[in-house]
Amino acid sequence: MQVKRFFAADMRQAMKLVRDELGADASIIGTRRVAGGVEITAALDYPMPAPAPSKPNPALEAELRRTQARIAEAHAELSNRGGQADAGKNRQLVADRSDVSAESLAAAMRPQRTERASASPVAAPAAQPKAPAPAAADQRSLDAMRFELNGLRELIEVQLGSIAWGQMQSRRPQQAGLWRRLQRMGLSAELSRALMERVASVKDPRQAWRMVLAHLAHAIRTPQQEPLEEGGVIALVGPAGMGKTTTLAKLAARYVLKYGAQQIALVSMDSYRIGAQEQLKTLGRILNVSVTHVDPGQSLTQALAPLARKRVVLIDTAGLPATDPALKMQLETLASRGVKARNYLVLAATSQSQVLKAAYHSYKRCGLSGCILTKLDEAASLGEVLGLAIGQHLPVAYLADGPRIPDDLQIPRSHQLVSRAVSLQTPEDPSEEAMADLFAGLYQNPARRVG
Repeated sequence: MQVKRFFAADMRQAMKLVRDELGADASIIGTRRVAGGVEITAALDYPMPAPAPSKPNPALEAELRRTQARIAEAHAELSNRGGQADAGKNRQLVADRSDVSAESLAAAMRPQRTERASASPVAAPAAQPKAPAPAAADQRSLDAMRFELNGLRELIEVQLGSIAWGQMQSRRPQQAGLWRRLQRMGLSAELSRALMERVASVKDPRQAWRMVLAHLAHAIRTPQQEPLEEGGVIALVGPAGMGKTTTLAKLAARYVLKYGAQQIALVSMDSYRIGAQEQLKTLGRILNVSVTHVDPGQSLTQALAPLARKRVVLIDTAGLPATDPALKMQLETLASRGVKARNYLVLAATSQSQVLKAAYHSYKRCGLSGCILTKLDEAASLGEVLGLAIGQHLPVAYLADGPRIPDDLQIPRSHQLVSRAVSLQTPEDPSEEAMADLFAGLYQNPARRVG
């Protein structure tokens, strides 16, 4: 028997290490929380003949039912000790999993030995001492139970994801192929699921793919009128490095070439970045456009008052960290009624999905009229940024796909964006483990389950 320990940041990553190192026949014989993540002890025995799929193991099914009963007992213990919120969450977990048959759970856990039941991490709550313990020790016990329950939940989700993906490939191979193509585009699991539901009844794979792309294009919103044509105060917001100042320069040059420099003004709220104001001053001299700088503590409403007769006022804001108090003040100023600004979130297509989500949640407080997608020429995938725009119902106002001013600023067309996203999809299909993890993530919320 080969026994090995694995360390990872969370249970899902640890399970992936186990599968990569020992294979699917490895048995988990222990889990515990350590500094920086979790530790899993796994063992690989000599290969045993797999039972026939049509004859599930009654002993294993009974043991799984007893494990569920132990989990329920742990929930009750947590509730009695004052952990109502966490216990309610765990009870929801049990309810979410109640529609999974014992046969599916047995299939999920079949590579593991039934002897593991005696060493199951959820067995500890059933043996709680009846004598009252000190408060600190009692809290540690509750924390340990919560950790073990969360670890068991993640283990079950990983197994259920593998089952769901395997069933998808065997029962609906055409839909499995569409799922792979959507992941090659970089679309999120939730958006992919919504698109797949639209074509669930289409049998021809080519027609289904065309309909998926048509639904995707329809989901991308664009303004009915170009923001510059609409006029007014337009503020560009977003984290540092997204391309706000360059995009503002393209917008200003685009307007000056079409209508002249008399009816447009530039305002800078960025007094934090070195050289930001000088950069905007240089742009103003080149375009012969007035530039106003707003220092920290100065009223933006007062700074805009002399520019009331300008048809378009473009505001360049500072890209501040989400934890900076100055960001909150900046967003509250832009959201005030006196300013009457239309705020557009600038998002670089080269950013990771988590960075894009964090940017949206940080800047949505000022009220967003849409988004501007930048650095399309450097992006390896458009699925992440399109998924955010669709999921948060942000109209795509402009596209910036190069450094040239103002040539590399385009009016978006949804079908062209989809075509570009398809052309940038990765040539290789995602791995089986990646697809299983994707389906495991869908099991975290019952409303997002597949099939």
